[in-house]
Amino acid sequence: MAVQQPFELESYLQAKRVQVEAALATAMELEEPASLRKAMEYSLLAGGKRLRPILCLASCELAGADPQLALPTACALEMVHTMSLIHDDLPAMDDDDLRRGRPTNHKMFGEAMAILAGDALLCQAFEMVAGRSPGVPPQRLLAVTTALARAAGAPGLVGGQVVDLASEGKRVSLETLEFIHRHKTGALLEVSVISGAIIAGATEELVADLRHYAGNIGLAFQIIDDILDQTADSATLGKTAGKDLRTEKSTYPALLGLAASRQSAGELIKSAKAALSQWGEAAQPLLALADFITIRNH
Repeated sequence: MAVQQPFELESYLQAKRVQVEAALATAMELEEPASLRKAMEYSLLAGGKRLRPILCLASCELAGADPQLALPTACALEMVHTMSLIHDDLPAMDDDDLRRGRPTNHKMFGEAMAILAGDALLCQAFEMVAGRSPGVPPQRLLAVTTALARAAGAPGLVGGQVVDLASEGKRVSLETLEFIHRHKTGALLEVSVISGAIIAGATEELVADLRHYAGNIGLAFQIIDDILDQTADSATLGKTAGKDLRTEKSTYPALLGLAASRQSAGELIKSAKAALSQWGEAAQPLLALADFITIRNH
């Protein structure tokens, strides 16, 4: 009986990052105005973990399809994520000066251009799914477009951001904090996972298991972010450390303490992995990505 080799996550992540970065670099077709393209590319091509597109490609593979089919949607997910970062950093939102180790978009190009660059990226995301996904049946693209719209809008990250802003300086309940995290961060992670599977034509059973997996890693991801904001420095994070404390945001460490927060994240990851236990070796990338969420340092 052959011994199963341990999954090499770092090699997998590097290969997928290269694939995603190449696709993103060729996705920008806008030539005029050049100033807008420059602002869009400044944030979109700034690197990062590319976790959302990689989750999309991994779930497409798990469902038995060529991940190349999901690459345009993977790019779309990164565009929506980048839009959310640009807008979150604005003075009217989280008011931050540093993102991915360099000045935020509005610090480089001004607030008006940052808003417009985010708007343009959001629109281009839907073009990527609907207009640049050859070989994918239209009904699957319609399902992905609907799911992405909900994740990006009021039922997802916009709604989460509204509650987050309204909660600043207040001691909110754990229930409200979970609502913020599951919407502001978790919704886009969830659609990243299920969209790849939808493109591949996954069964309802697999999509349901992936949705459970994604909901748990999404909340765990944000809990770890809360912990890192309190324990890591700005150079490691690539963004301003300690900002949650200064803006008096409710966080998991503030409500539960660091030890209990880490325990909660660990339990969520355990539940996420259990949801994929029946899918065998094909689920290894997603299982390893779940573990990666709790051990990352930025």
